Amino acid sequence: MTFRLGSTAFTHNETIPALHTCDGRDLSPPLIWTEPPAGTRSLVLIVDDPDAPDPDAPKMTWTHWVLYNLPPTAGILPEGVQDNALPPGTLQGLNDWQRTGYGGPCPPIGNHRYFHKLYALDKTLPDMRRPTKAMLIHSMDGHILAQAELIGRYQRHRQAR
Repeated sequence: MTFRLGSTAFTHNETIPALHTCDGRDLSPPLIWTEPPAGTRSLVLIVDDPDAPDPDAPKMTWTHWVLYNLPPTAGILPEGVQDNALPPGTLQGLNDWQRTGYGGPCPPIGNHRYFHKLYALDKTLPDMRRPTKAMLIHSMDGHILAQAELIGRYQRHRQAR
């Protein structure tokens, strides 16, 4: 079986419902994954937007959510999961708002892509005390067994303030 990541809120490369964005309640989408490969000790979830600030002239990748040390047996993150309801052992990194937790799509212009990347690692990472995405990726180097990806899209239908 192939390691896969999906959601009941949207399908691959389709529109993320407004409920999961700054135009709605900004709830994290429900995420479901298949069993990771043998030897997986932990999972890392990174959600980011490589189209910031404008898909026609991207200047950076904006990080929306960083979780690590998810237990490989969890299989799901429910919609709107709160910090105290994350699977046991899960730790959080900083998003680009310099806080932990989910920050949904809120693009200032254009139709952006939001990459939900789930990595299966052959080790459990140390507590890095709210690492950035870059710090986390560095610590994963040489330990990734598999990666699953779900892309969602979002474009605001009103002007950003």
